[in-house]
Amino acid sequence: MNEKILEILSGIPGKAGFYYKNLITEEEWEFHSSLPMIAASVIKIPVLTEVFAQLEAGAADKNELYRIQAGDKLPSCGALNYMHTGLEVTLEDLYTLMIILSDNTATNLLIKKFGMENINRRMRDLGLSITTVNRLLFDAEAAAAGRENQICAKEIGVLLEKMYRGKLVSQKASEKMISILKNQRLNGKMPFHFKGQVKIAHKTGEDGGITHDVGIVFAPQPFVACFCSNETDVPRFERAIQDITKLLYDLQTEESPCQPGLR
Repeated sequence: MNEKILEILSGIPGKAGFYYKNLITEEEWEFHSSLPMIAASVIKIPVLTEVFAQLEAGAADKNELYRIQAGDKLPSCGALNYMHTGLEVTLEDLYTLMIILSDNTATNLLIKKFGMENINRRMRDLGLSITTVNRLLFDAEAAAAGRENQICAKEIGVLLEKMYRGKLVSQKASEKMISILKNQRLNGKMPFHFKGQVKIAHKTGEDGGITHDVGIVFAPQPFVACFCSNETDVPRFERAIQDITKLLYDLQTEESPCQPGLR
């Protein structure tokens, strides 16, 4: 691992995990990449995967309508909490909002429809042993009992690599999921230094003492970078995410021939 990157990561307080893979050369760098972490909103990538698997199988329809009820609404991230009760949205609206605005109301509706057991079974079928949906968002009783949604940097990296190579559900589904992730509106971490000049398909996550950002950076040689943390100094780790992503990009001094993948 580049000494500067290792130095930055080693200085982060609390729990920090990092996974990098160059999707052309297949070079990998890891720093506590298999350390289980409370997932926060990064769990929305496994949820999205299950949604697209069921869409692909014909078990769901992206045009299905939902009427947002007062009891559906959750605080914090998203838009639906602020819309009028009775608003009609489609399934496609829900999974899009879940990613690009990290909408919590949309997320819980999707978890309820597609099922925790189904999401977790799919993660196991993909070879992921840590990534697990254990509860709905804002389920205080489950949280008090210690049931938390879990991820680790490397497993989310595996999902993203499969997506890039067109092998997460299908080529078509992978392309669509990447398109949604590229439209992410929460861009203060991995994309920070690029000012919109580099395409990044990514998902953030935040909570008390928690900050994550995981994604595919479409550099001359595209790469996966997954940053996860718990019990950390959030501003310090977010600065590390910004700076390390830029360092990883700057390590590529020459454009390499394009390889098969989703651009």
